Amino acid sequence: MAATESAERRRMAASHGEARLAHGDETKNALKTTEFFAMVAVNAVILIAAWVSDSLNDVRAWTLVAAVAIGYIISRGLAKSGSKYVGAEDPLNSSGR
Repeated sequence: MAATESAERRRMAASHGEARLAHGDETKNALKTTEFFAMVAVNAVILIAAWVSDSLNDVRAWTLVAAVAIGYIISRGLAKSGSKYVGAEDPLNSSGR
């Protein structure tokens, strides 16, 4: 009887452990990611290159800056699309719903 009871406890513990969900967000806040700082650095390099270079005009530089920003926004959207936001960092949603 003791063997049956311990086997039952192991089965219940295993099923409980598999059903547990992780608490918190999978993705970080945008300012805490390296992608944000990489985007800022690339945009700064593009604008400095446009300022120094004669072959890169203003319109083309700002188009490149916009393209980098759009790429960053799309990548953040894809990163956050699969994660569930639980409201940990949102002061307006502090009720835990």
